[in-house]
Amino acid sequence: MSLEALRARLPEHAKDLKLNLGSLATEPVLTQQQLAGTFIASAIASRNAEVTRAILAEFGPKLSPEALGAAKAAAAIMGMNNVYYRFTHLVGGDYVNLPAKLRMNVMAKPGVEKVDFELWSLAVSAINGCGMCMESHEKVVLHGGLSKEAVQAAVRIAAVVHAVAGVLDAEDALAAAA
Repeated sequence: MSLEALRARLPEHAKDLKLNLGSLATEPVLTQQQLAGTFIASAIASRNAEVTRAILAEFGPKLSPEALGAAKAAAAIMGMNNVYYRFTHLVGGDYVNLPAKLRMNVMAKPGVEKVDFELWSLAVSAINGCGMCMESHEKVVLHGGLSKEAVQAAVRIAAVVHAVAGVLDAEDALAAAA
């Protein structure tokens, strides 16, 4: 399935998502690697098989094998970290001072430019709603030379991809109930 086929699957009430998905696919603020990796990490984080397959088919070939692996790794590691750090942030107390004791080696050596991996981690953190992680990754990305517009573009991609996944999940549930 292509991105166009994915857009065609969206119902009329999700027309804005269809339009946003199309325009974000050519977002000029990000490099091709940043754009493709953000789409892929966001699709994986959105947990919809159809969306993940379509976005991987569209953007996977635009990445080196190392960059593709890093985008997948960003979704994987943030799936764990976002839960843990959201907990420590929301509960507070002594948990914030305790060592996480979770392996996060990929963050030190992601296989791509650190700023790109951090941008993908930021997008996934936005999907997963971890404020602590979003603040941390945004700081690293801005310090790494990306603009606020690049950060915004990545989060816009994450928002649209996540919304598309939600709409398709709902459409599938409604079709199964009929």
